Amino acid sequence: MFQPKGLIASIIFALMGGLLLYVLTNETNIPEDSSENSIQKPKQTLIIKKEVMQLKSEAFENKGLIPAQFTCDGADVNPALEISDVPKRAQSLALIMDDPDVPKNLREDGMWDHWIVFNIPPNTFVIEQGNEPIGIHGQGTSGNMNYHGPCPPDGEHRYFFKLFALDTRLTLKEGVSKTEVEKAMGGHIIEQAELVGKYSR
Repeated sequence: MFQPKGLIASIIFALMGGLLLYVLTNETNIPEDSSENSIQKPKQTLIIKKEVMQLKSEAFENKGLIPAQFTCDGADVNPALEISDVPKRAQSLALIMDDPDVPKNLREDGMWDHWIVFNIPPNTFVIEQGNEPIGIHGQGTSGNMNYHGPCPPDGEHRYFFKLFALDTRLTLKEGVSKTEVEKAMGGHIIEQAELVGKYSR
């Protein structure tokens, strides 16, 4: 005999079972990142450290005192210099040493040029003590063609050793002035380094 109440109960039971199965199935497929409380990892940035050309000396630290042996009060020979991280595309190096603390009554521009060398091979990593580097020499203020050390007439002076990496070789002759070298370097400097020493008598 047909019993409608039993049929309705069966239908309700089947619907509830299907609903439960649907909920369980969807809960297991929820993406991990869909939660509001999910933590997003910050993006990592790769930092590449650029190597910068450097000029150092074992004889004195940057802005330190230059020993007397490298001055006119001693042997007047150049200190050893160390060059590192020269740019790969450099075609030559130029080295200038000058003193910007000269009394104006001696030099109106207050500058004295002590050492000028250009067209130094870019693979030069060491300039030995008392040895001139391979290259072409310019003329210093004293008429010198080689290194001439500190010889301040008064007080403490600063001496700047400046190294330039150039993308060319300079077409200048031996004996040119610092001004001519600096003019020729215009637009060709890739990188430069500096070492400062002090000396007083």
